[in-house]
Amino acid sequence: MKRKFIYIVTMCLFVCSCVNDDSYTMDDFRNTISIVYQGTSVQVSGDVKGLISVNGAHVTVNGSNNTTANLEITLSGSTTDGSLLVYNLRSYTLVLNGVNITNANGPAINNQCGKALYLICSNGTTNTLTDGATYAQAPTNSTGEVIDQKGTLFSEGQIFFRGTGQLTVNGNGKNGIASDDYIIIENGNINVNVSSTGSNGIKVNDGFTINAGTLNIDVSAKGARGIKNDATTTIAGGTTTIKTSGDCLIETNDGIADTTACAGIKSDSLFVMTAGTLDITSTGDGAKGINCSADIEVKGGRMTVTTTGTKDYSKPHGLKADGNVVFSGGEIYVCSARKAISTDSSFLINGGTVMAIGKKESEVSVNSTQNYSTYDDDDEIDAIGGESLSLDGVTYTIPSVFTCRDAFVIVSNSSM
Repeated sequence: MKRKFIYIVTMCLFVCSCVNDDSYTMDDFRNTISIVYQGTSVQVSGDVKGLISVNGAHVTVNGSNNTTANLEITLSGSTTDGSLLVYNLRSYTLVLNGVNITNANGPAINNQCGKALYLICSNGTTNTLTDGATYAQAPTNSTGEVIDQKGTLFSEGQIFFRGTGQLTVNGNGKNGIASDDYIIIENGNINVNVSSTGSNGIKVNDGFTINAGTLNIDVSAKGARGIKNDATTTIAGGTTTIKTSGDCLIETNDGIADTTACAGIKSDSLFVMTAGTLDITSTGDGAKGINCSADIEVKGGRMTVTTTGTKDYSKPHGLKADGNVVFSGGEIYVCSARKAISTDSSFLINGGTVMAIGKKESEVSVNSTQNYSTYDDDDEIDAIGGESLSLDGVTYTIPSVFTCRDAFVIVSNSSM
C-alpha cells in the first residue's frame, strides 16, 4: 500500500512537471508587473523578483532564469521613444491597457520567449504600437546570440490574441506583426498598417488562425502580403479585411531577376475557410487575392476577393493555387483583372454560392458535384464597379474599384 501511494505521488509530480504552457488559462496568471510609460521614463510596480531593467523608456524583462509560470505584465501610458523586450522561460500574459509605444530604432514589443504569449487588449482600451523606418543593431541575449527583431510586434513563440480592446500596429521598417511560431486570434479589434518602407502585415512561420474578432490589414510596400504564412491558414470566424496596393518587388541575385507580387494572403500550405467573413482587395501590378502553394478550400463563411492590378511583371489572379481549389459551402465572390480562379490542378464547385468574374477564362472541373453556368466574352457581360450583376439567381454588387467588360463569369448555387 505504501509503495502504491509513493507511485501515485511520483506520477502526479511527473505530470505536473510536464504541463504544456500553451494550456494555461487566464486564471493561472497571478504574479502581476505593471509598467506605465511616461514619455522618456517608466514607472514599474509589482516586480518582486527584480526582473525589470530600464533605460529611459526602454524596458527589458530579464526572465531568462525565471521558472515562474504565472507572470502577467500590464502596459499602459505613452512614449515616443520606448520599447519592451522580454526574455522569459515560460508562457506569460501581456496585457495592453491603454498603451502607446513608438520605437524609432526597432520593435515596439519584442518577445524573445519561445513559449506562448497571451496578448490581451483590455476591454474598452485603445493601444498603438509603432516601429521606425530603420532598425538599430539588435542586442544579444544571455548566450551572446544576436536576437531577431522582425517587426513592430515580434514574438519567437506563439501569440494568442484575446480581449475586446483595440490594437493598432504601424509597421514602417519591417513586418507589422511577426511570429516565428503560430498566431491565433481569439478576439479583439486589430488594425495593421504597413507603409511603403515596411514589409508584410502579418508574417508567421507555423500557422495562422482567426476564430473571432476583427482584423484589418493595409499594406503598401512592394511585394508585400497582408498575411504571409509558411504553414496552414485558417479563417474560422471573425471579420478580416485586407488591402494591398504595392507593385511587384524585383530583386536581382547573381544576374537573375526574382519577382515577388503582392497578395492579400500568401500561404505555403493549405488555406481553408469555414466561417466568418474575408474581404481582400489587391490593386498593384500582378496582385493576387490568395496565393497558395497547396489547396484552397472554402467550406463556409463569406469571401470577397478583388484584384485590379496590371500584368507588367506578374499576372494578377483572384485565387491562385498550386493544388486544388474546392468550393463546398459559403458565399464566394471573386473579381480579377485576369483569371478569377487559377490552379495547377482542379477547380471544383461542390457547394456554396459562387460568382467568379475575370478577364480571362477560369476552367471548372467536370468532376464538380454542384451545377454551374459559364459565360464567355461572346455573351458580352459587363461587370461595372458599383453596379449589381445578377445571373442565375446569384446577385453581387461589383466593388467600385473593379470594372471588366466582356467578362468571363462562373455562377453556381444550390438551386441551379
